[in-house]
Amino acid sequence: MSDDDLLSARLRGLPAVHELAAVVDGAAPRWAAVEAARRLVAGRRDAIRAGAAAVAVLPEEVRRLAVELAGPHLRRVVNATGVVLHTNLGRAPLAAAALAAIAEVGRGYCNLEYDLAAGQRGSRHAHAEELVGALTGAAAACVVNNNAAATVIALSALAAGREVVVSRGELVEIGGSFRIPDILRASGCTLVEVGTTNKTRLADYEAAIGPRTAMLLKVHRSNFAIVGFTAEVSEPELALVARARGVVSMVDLGSGCLLSRERQRLLGLPAEPPVAEVVAAGVDLVCFSGDKLLGGPQAGVLAGSAAAIAQVRAHPLMRAMRPDKLTVAALCATLALYRDGREAEVPAVAMLAAAAAVLRARAERLAAALADVAGGRGLVVAVEACRSTAGGGALPLAELPSWAVTVHGGEGASAVAIEARLRTAVVPVVARVEDGRVWLDVRTIGDAEVEDVVVAMG
Repeated sequence: MSDDDLLSARLRGLPAVHELAAVVDGAAPRWAAVEAARRLVAGRRDAIRAGAAAVAVLPEEVRRLAVELAGPHLRRVVNATGVVLHTNLGRAPLAAAALAAIAEVGRGYCNLEYDLAAGQRGSRHAHAEELVGALTGAAAACVVNNNAAATVIALSALAAGREVVVSRGELVEIGGSFRIPDILRASGCTLVEVGTTNKTRLADYEAAIGPRTAMLLKVHRSNFAIVGFTAEVSEPELALVARARGVVSMVDLGSGCLLSRERQRLLGLPAEPPVAEVVAAGVDLVCFSGDKLLGGPQAGVLAGSAAAIAQVRAHPLMRAMRPDKLTVAALCATLALYRDGREAEVPAVAMLAAAAAVLRARAERLAAALADVAGGRGLVVAVEACRSTAGGGALPLAELPSWAVTVHGGEGASAVAIEARLRTAVVPVVARVEDGRVWLDVRTIGDAEVEDVVVAMG
């Protein structure tokens, strides 16, 4: 038999797609069963043509792939990395109150843009405005779909066609190539750089203000720090010179922290400028994220003077950037927890402030549970001290003491293989590999998720 004849025989020996699809037998929809069978047969066909020996397609392979194809693409995962605001994993988990609010307004209609008292059309921004005002002292507020959008719409509404003055030490790049100079250009503004990377003085801003100046912009360095021989202008100083010269002052805070400095200290958190403190400094506009240190849904919050907010709300881009009812519901519920002194119920706050004793106890419980499933495979499980981070471009210098369960060893069980096993479980567990071990940082593993980790390891 020639090589061509042998190749043809091997290809003809592959099962028919409809026959393979039948083995799924109701475990997944018909379309998923057919697609799973088609992919597996195509894979075997390509392998045979590349010179590999024929390998049977097993029924369990088809069932497993069919179930995977039919399942949701966006899935719940266990964050075992110790990065609290993990951007790739959806940043801040929502509080129970926020989830309840989403369910309440999502199951039917709601008064998103309807004023129940007046019996006429209302504004979707009104729902969060009172809460933001109570928490920050701002005269007015509005919400868009993220803080990048908040920056863009504020620049477009208040400074398009004119100059915006920014310190060279604050021309930051945030994740996803969001660069302040690029955003200024996209918003129709002209960037005027002042000072140096490490030192910018008030006189630098004053000298840069001219007839085309519209705004003095201060950008919080959320994801890095400049230390050593440094100087920068404070928010009150910026607001005073802007007001004196008739231009707008704006601060992009990035990760919006609603906790006072005293509350941050009591919780053991690194110091972060509170939104209320920046608003009290007298700047015209402050913008910040909803899903970072605030611990709510993805949103961009703008707070400040009534005049500045009115211009932002009236801008044509607002319709493209406005939040939906589910975001408004979750954000308002999260803000209400802060207003009511219940910020400990916000998962991001609770994780950042978790006590070492609590974390160690959780790690020991997890290690004990994992020992039963890992021991039979020759894996070594241990409890070790580690460091967590805030993530999400927040608190760049913060290293939070934490505890982790480490796993390593066993025949064919490299750290990479263990990590892959966890990551591809029914409920995926995302961990980190370091020093030849898998690290499961319990700061970001909830008590209710311990069993998920055990099942994934098994």
